[in-house]
Amino acid sequence: MSTEPRINDRIRVPEVRLVGPSGEQVGIVPLAKALELAQEYDLDLVEVAANARPPVCKLMDYGKFKYESAMKAREARKNQAHTVIKEMKLRPKIDPHDYDTKKGHVVRFLKQGDKVKITIMFRGREQSRPELGYRLLQRLASDVEDLGFIESNPKQDGRNMIMVLGPHKKKTEAMAEAREAQAARKAEAKANPGKSQNAAESEFDDENSVDEGAEAAEVETAEAPAEASADA
Repeated sequence: MSTEPRINDRIRVPEVRLVGPSGEQVGIVPLAKALELAQEYDLDLVEVAANARPPVCKLMDYGKFKYESAMKAREARKNQAHTVIKEMKLRPKIDPHDYDTKKGHVVRFLKQGDKVKITIMFRGREQSRPELGYRLLQRLASDVEDLGFIESNPKQDGRNMIMVLGPHKKKTEAMAEAREAQAARKAEAKANPGKSQNAAESEFDDENSVDEGAEAAEVETAEAPAEASADA
């Protein structure tokens, strides 16, 4: 079923309540008269309130109206903040280098305004030492406390222990800062064209240097959050 309003000859009523091109109220007029005025102004007669009695129609440039509406919807989608959950998996006895790498990903996720689900995976005899996982989660939370907070306290889930970190920075703020940084990089590239290629390559490497499968799962708020994993 079409959601677009009826226009011009598609309007099938004997009379309409007409609104002029500048929003002025013309009043109730026969449909033939409204169509005649539309032709006179070189505009379209658009039904804007079909359920009214009589229906309300307006004189407008319908093509221009559709274009402007599409651009507004596109801009709204561009600025829409999605609820995103990243997941990082660690082992209780993770070595210092791997810990620093994983912590770096968590820092990046929080800076982007995303939540992070931290999963400690226990194997074999490690399951009898849950305190190891708890201390590791508390250490990680402490290391990134300037960027995020514990949204969900550590809890045991079978062989795993899970904690969720939430960012201090809202997603919309992170998006705005990212756009500002991108604009600054573009301005710098124009001012220093010789460095633009190297900067572009460096930016590409930074955005894609996720360690051994650390990935992002993005979902809209209305949906259940999808999750992607980075195995330790």
